[in-house]
Amino acid sequence: MTQRITRRTFNRAAAAAGALAAFAPFGIVRAQAQKLRVGVLLPRSGIQGFIGQSCQKGADLAPEVIREMLGVEIELMNADTESNVDVARTRAERLIQEGAHVLVGPFDSGAAAAIAQVAEQRGIPFIINIAAAPQITEQGYKFVFRNFQTAIDIVRNGLDLIGELFQVTNTVPRTAVFMHVNDTFGQAMAKGIGATLPQRTHLPFRIVETISYDPAAKDLTVEVSKAKGTNADFLLLVCRLNDAIILRREMVKQRWQPMGIISPGSPGMYEEQYFKTLGKLSEYSISNVPWYNPNAKLTKIVEKAFLKRNPNDKLVYHGLNVGFTFEAILVAADAFKRAKSTDPKTLADAIRQTNITEKMTLGGPIKFNAKGQVEGIGSACVQNLDMLPKVVLPRAAAEAKPVFPVPGYRKA
Repeated sequence: MTQRITRRTFNRAAAAAGALAAFAPFGIVRAQAQKLRVGVLLPRSGIQGFIGQSCQKGADLAPEVIREMLGVEIELMNADTESNVDVARTRAERLIQEGAHVLVGPFDSGAAAAIAQVAEQRGIPFIINIAAAPQITEQGYKFVFRNFQTAIDIVRNGLDLIGELFQVTNTVPRTAVFMHVNDTFGQAMAKGIGATLPQRTHLPFRIVETISYDPAAKDLTVEVSKAKGTNADFLLLVCRLNDAIILRREMVKQRWQPMGIISPGSPGMYEEQYFKTLGKLSEYSISNVPWYNPNAKLTKIVEKAFLKRNPNDKLVYHGLNVGFTFEAILVAADAFKRAKSTDPKTLADAIRQTNITEKMTLGGPIKFNAKGQVEGIGSACVQNLDMLPKVVLPRAAAEAKPVFPVPGYRKA
């Protein structure tokens, strides 16, 4: 009989014990004799180092939490991709050679595409935590699974939230300048914007200029000057972390203050380092992204484990990274428990039958379609307010009201 993570079993166990150590949502279980060896590939150094370290926090707490939940023993095999696609490929090969039963990671779309090729060639399941380039799950792979939105989904949800933002704040911006990183993810997002925006006829704005740039750039003076010169009402931005910081500082230096900065769906502006580095300059930036549900039962459990490991930190700065990384490992552990085997094909077949209803992130159950892609992941409009990323839309999940235009905006 196939076991599934359901609301009924989750609630029955939650009622049985309030503390993390006593939490066993699938009844009393015995740890299996064999460990599941999970190769975790993340960019813990390089230009995406801070984000990779944030994701790692979700991986590090997973073995303890999942042991209490499922009775599954997990051994993490951590590898640093160094924010480099070629390194990601070689580290994936090495983890498989060293005995990893399943791979998880790697945050970056370019690295994910490379690892997917390795996993498929070697016949080892690969569960993507965060990476949005659509082509990754369009190759007919049998061992690749993604519990994250594609760029098209991110753009679609992000643009709809922009429309809702303008409606709620009673604003009608007419023009936007679109700036985006030119890596695999940024190009996929730009393609998504180009295909989706014309279909959103209810949105009042048009893009007057598109400017791409290298996410490893140390200076964005020319790009910001060009963007400012468009006199666009707001900045539509697809960024990473380091470049978002450089760009924001350059905007201040050039005294360019549009109605606001809105990401239709990218990392960077909700990350802890963005706040730490920029201080008050981080305020009011908006990111429309897949997000975690702070009220979910699993979130409460993960948060307790997170604070135990990081007593001086806050989950809100890492919620997306921790949530999707933890869930990727949970998918692997759930499949292992049902399959009762580390055989790669058996594990992959079990992952294909995943149906996790009690989860940490917004949206429907974790269920993979024939392509290995999860559908129905939700997004939220997250704005930096009072030095914290806060959900401002949709209204049902809002922690605060959106502020748009930003204070100090003066129409030319």
